Amino acid sequence: MATLANLETANPHWVKRAEFDDLAHIPGEQGPPLIGNTLKLLADPDGFVMGLYQKHGPVFRNRAFGGVVVSMLGPDANEMLLFDRGKNFSSEQGWGPILNLLFPRGLMLMDFDEHRADRKTLGVAFKPEPMRGYAEGIQRVIGDQLPDWPKDGQTDLLFYPAIKQLTLDIAAECFLGIPLGPEADRLNKAFVDSVAASIGIIRRPLPFTATKRGVDGRQAIIDYLRPQIAERRRNPNRTDMFSQFCRARQDDGSFLPDDSILDHMNFLLMAAHDTITSSVTSFVYYLAKNPEWQEKLRAEALAIAPAGAALSMEQLDQFTLTEMAFKEALRMMPPVPAMPRRSVRDFEFGGYRIPAGTNLSINTSFVHRMEGIWPEPERFDPMRFTADAVRGRHKYAWVPFGGGAHMCLGLHFAYMQMKIFTHQLLTTRRVEIAEDYAPKWQAWPIPKPVDGLRVRLDLL
Repeated sequence: MATLANLETANPHWVKRAEFDDLAHIPGEQGPPLIGNTLKLLADPDGFVMGLYQKHGPVFRNRAFGGVVVSMLGPDANEMLLFDRGKNFSSEQGWGPILNLLFPRGLMLMDFDEHRADRKTLGVAFKPEPMRGYAEGIQRVIGDQLPDWPKDGQTDLLFYPAIKQLTLDIAAECFLGIPLGPEADRLNKAFVDSVAASIGIIRRPLPFTATKRGVDGRQAIIDYLRPQIAERRRNPNRTDMFSQFCRARQDDGSFLPDDSILDHMNFLLMAAHDTITSSVTSFVYYLAKNPEWQEKLRAEALAIAPAGAALSMEQLDQFTLTEMAFKEALRMMPPVPAMPRRSVRDFEFGGYRIPAGTNLSINTSFVHRMEGIWPEPERFDPMRFTADAVRGRHKYAWVPFGGGAHMCLGLHFAYMQMKIFTHQLLTTRRVEIAEDYAPKWQAWPIPKPVDGLRVRLDLL
């Protein structure tokens, strides 16, 4: 189990965390003893951040989830922390207080040279040839399951649990190369518990807490994967992502250590499963709310290939409007609402000197709705992502996949999965929601509709 002590020992860039009084020159809100503003942040994250922004400006401090965080809002802040020209900001120490018990040593919790080395090693699984294999697997799983979804236009489908099962089966196919069968429910619960634990108010794995359930969930995944490593190293014919990680060589020719493989797989399975579930759910919701765009994407999909046809990698590149619409959905509801870092040396931003050891946060959801960047930010408008519109905007105004060295490794896998699903869904069904339907969304840790998102699918 990862602990603060062994993470400090393992990370040569470790800096002691700054406390609230160390940041007294930065305006902010401390909140009640012990819990700070955690409950307010969970109850209404967008409203809470907007209130602090209106009161204090784009730089302010806040105490939540057991410590003080300085928020830096705006595309310039995004660029400073994500691009990180001077290697001033630690992703490991930013995410560590939130995730070190659940996803230790995943790529997101690694820094600088160590991060670059492991990312390079893992990158073998995202090269063109493996991606072609994943595309075939994705189409096979969706083609098997989608016909069983309702198609009478009368039966409610809870879209979120349905797509969650679908993405779990895709992860099993592409990442593990095996059908999960009876293991599916247990592993799905392990994923759910691990992600939910990231926002647990009690940050230690005490009995009956969310953190304890998350730690147990992580262990269940590790126990499932570990016995398979040796066989997958010996078998060159297995092309799934897990097998490729097992056979990947480091610069010195050695295999990645077993524990490293398990940590990376645990994190990537969560990321591929839960973040794409959230992203496709919000995407389908906005298409159902904006049927004129649904029709445009349907026409594009049918122009590329007929309903039910297998798509080539070259055809996937032709989904221009679909990709624009997906990007707009990610703008309106990014799968990671905020991204933390910790400064490893003093720096200045927004007129403030911010000391080494400060836990920092950029707020993706806030920047994606800044009116000076996005006119009428609550309106769904995929035309914001034409080539000309993108060129005229700050490069870090849209960051649902992060940026810089920590840009999401599975970015192209996510786009590929979304396009294949969109083609198979929209060329066979029309997606509708009730006219007055406005689901409530749980923002943290990964957005999802509280009621599961009720949609109706009508056969074309």
